[in-house]
Amino acid sequence: MKLHEIQFDEKGLIPAIVQDAQSKEVLTVAYMNKESLQKSIETKETWFFSRSRQELWHKGETSGNTQLIVDIRFDCDKDALVILVHPNGPACHNGTYSCFQGRLFEETKQDQKEKGLVDRPERSFDILNTLESVLATRETERPEGSYTTYLFNEGVDKILKKVGEEASEVIIAAKNRDKEELTSESADLLYHLLVLLREQKVPLDDIMRKLEERHKE
Repeated sequence: MKLHEIQFDEKGLIPAIVQDAQSKEVLTVAYMNKESLQKSIETKETWFFSRSRQELWHKGETSGNTQLIVDIRFDCDKDALVILVHPNGPACHNGTYSCFQGRLFEETKQDQKEKGLVDRPERSFDILNTLESVLATRETERPEGSYTTYLFNEGVDKILKKVGEEASEVIIAAKNRDKEELTSESADLLYHLLVLLREQKVPLDDIMRKLEERHKE
């Protein structure tokens, strides 16, 4: 795929959807022209074209909230882009992790029940994806009083210590044949492991993919 094959509109622009490569949350939508796309490829950080100011702008140039590009994908018509990034701070000018904070529609438990979606076994793992998204927000926004914020502020050594401690607690619970304690400690271990994966920029999808690969062996 060559850059000249990308289909820019009549104004020389193409919409770019910026997505967290790890949590898969959509962070923002902006526009690129050929020059900003080229700069993004060369620098591996996002550059956009401001339609209001009619000029290029480097995301994070003044705020420091840069976005390290992991991948750039295009759709079947080659007229829209998805930019997968590792964000270094909030994506929104309001200081939030994502620009998409508002909701126009949200299913209730009753809605899901009527569709037969409640308590389906395959949905029980959705909490892992939800937690991964929440951890991404916590890492970026660092709200005061949050235990997750505390872990990210303390850094990898503290997180590793907690993973080790929780793993030990799981071993003790299993040795004691205490199912309730084992369940609780396993939940603590999974939470701290997800915090570690976020700190290390390793998506949960990569872990699932590795498990699938091993299952096929």
